[in-house]
Amino acid sequence: MYKNSLIITFISFFIFSSNSVYTQNRWTIDSDRGITWNVKGGDVHSDHIEMSGKQISVVLRYGITKEGTFTINKSLVFPLLRTIPNNTHASLMRRSDWNILDLITVNGYSLTNEKVKRIFLKGMLNIDSDFKTISGNINIKRTYFPSTELPVLLEKYQMENISEKEMMLELPETNSVITTDPVKGVDGSYIIEMYTDKSGSFVLKPGEVISFFAYTTGRKNNESFMIVDGQREMNNRETLINSWMNNLILESPNEIINTMFAFSKIRALESIYETKNGPMHGPGGESYYSAIWANDQAEYINPYFPFTGYDYGNKSALNSFRLFANYMNDEWKPIPSSIIAEGLDIWNGAGDRGDAAMIAYGAARYALARGSRSDAIELTTLIDWCLEYCRRNLNEFGVVKSDTDELENRFESGEANLCTSSLYYDALISSAYLNQEIGGPSNKSKEYCNQAEKLRKNIENYFGANVEGFETYQYYKGNDILRSWICIPLTVGIKERTEGTLGALFSPRLWTKDGLLTQAGSSTFWDRSTLYALRGAFIAGATEQAISYLDDYSTTRLLGDHVPYAIEAWPEGSQRHLSAESGLYGRIITEGVFGIRPTGLNSFSISPRLPKDWNEMTLRRVMAFNTCFDVEVERIKNNKILVTISIKDKIVLKKSIDDGDLLSIEL
Repeated sequence: MYKNSLIITFISFFIFSSNSVYTQNRWTIDSDRGITWNVKGGDVHSDHIEMSGKQISVVLRYGITKEGTFTINKSLVFPLLRTIPNNTHASLMRRSDWNILDLITVNGYSLTNEKVKRIFLKGMLNIDSDFKTISGNINIKRTYFPSTELPVLLEKYQMENISEKEMMLELPETNSVITTDPVKGVDGSYIIEMYTDKSGSFVLKPGEVISFFAYTTGRKNNESFMIVDGQREMNNRETLINSWMNNLILESPNEIINTMFAFSKIRALESIYETKNGPMHGPGGESYYSAIWANDQAEYINPYFPFTGYDYGNKSALNSFRLFANYMNDEWKPIPSSIIAEGLDIWNGAGDRGDAAMIAYGAARYALARGSRSDAIELTTLIDWCLEYCRRNLNEFGVVKSDTDELENRFESGEANLCTSSLYYDALISSAYLNQEIGGPSNKSKEYCNQAEKLRKNIENYFGANVEGFETYQYYKGNDILRSWICIPLTVGIKERTEGTLGALFSPRLWTKDGLLTQAGSSTFWDRSTLYALRGAFIAGATEQAISYLDDYSTTRLLGDHVPYAIEAWPEGSQRHLSAESGLYGRIITEGVFGIRPTGLNSFSISPRLPKDWNEMTLRRVMAFNTCFDVEVERIKNNKILVTISIKDKIVLKKSIDDGDLLSIEL
């Protein structure tokens, strides 16, 4: 059977690789660590990107017409301006085509004959265009970005006279105000204002430049007019982006993966909202704000925050676990799947999705990686409750029952699913480490290890199966169609069915140009399972397979037609840039390629996977375990790799190992 799976996998790899060879990338990596679309004549394309700050998120739908002009529609979300009490999706939202350039004149004429030259992305959307007007040519550079702190979308316009004669610019005084229906606001009417910070007539000599900002703001009716310093806000956004990019830096021979990793930090870290109940990381996507989920936040992104060094991200993670902890109970009712409306209510519409396993998994990994003893002690109560809840919900075969899984009945998940039990398994292992670190009961760690060992055998006995000719897992009892989430045992170190599982994952039955199908034979894909699968493949030691598919996936998402982040799903959601998926991309590198697994508040194991075409790779300024350290891996003689861990200029460890060997590190 495995021989057949290898053949299928090879065919799949050939098809996928061949497609990528002949696909022209739309974007290129810029020297300024961003990506650029150099627009050519005849380029016609549209795309969308989400950007966020603490009080606003915006989805920009932009494109180039056949005439070469730029189009944009701005979808604004104000997460703290609630429209329906205690509703997941009830943020104030408006779409706007407001374009200040339509009102500007040059020597008495409107701006015409635009030709977009270049679009640049790095946490902001930048457009560089030339306009050939009746009375002269003008270059206009536009930049769109959200404020880091305020409920404001900013647009910067820089206009340069590129003709040989002076020109007269007329900038209108603009201040448009929308007052919303008070019946449709939790706090009554809301005010949306659109205005510019400069108006009047200006003479531009050849080569001279004039700049101004346009603002779209949202506020409550009883709040005063918002005075915004556009340049300060732009500087704040640039500073924040650079701070994210300057921690947890991947250096490898593959610039596409390096850049995709850097970009993933932007989307993962920007989507945190300052709610009345503390910072709450939200998925986004014009739907999910001021709310947290047991999968997106607790499971996907919270374990990643400590590695990034973003303090506000760590605060949001701890806050989310505190919010979930409020729902522990003596009746052993399930913790809700989601806490919504700035922490005021819950959503539990799909029943128990295995949420306790998700929370225990994420909280234990977060506590270890964060390296804070006080956080670890606080979170232990929540983790222990969730583990006990899972234990109480074991079925007669010793795997965890749940009503559904994180896909919430979109696809069948049976009485017990593979994801929930695998997450529970990993949580038991992390919790054993955690208990030792905080000096918990001496028998507790041993008991968790015993439970994990027993559960691992039960996972094999209950889920292990031949599915469509592959010795892999049935996602639930009786499942006879391949599912993408068969990858999850690999991510938690369960390797009994590695060969058959990898063969299935990378076969044409599941793998497509957009990554993994949720179920073989369907057209639905969710990036999250693809990102888990790539992480799992590295952890399992399938380095060459994994790096090839990671390169292709990263090229598509970073430089293709819909850029520059991991997406949620298709056809659902129109490939929204949900933020936790970008955290999952980051974990491919930290946990997959470098093989970092937290084992204590200042310790971890590492099993790096250096691709054969790479002679070295480095992860600089890793901020986990309350320390800043570097991990360097290089190929040396006799097929050995040299691993160096250093803190500033001090070498903590320098050792040569065979590929796949495990090192234990104490900082």
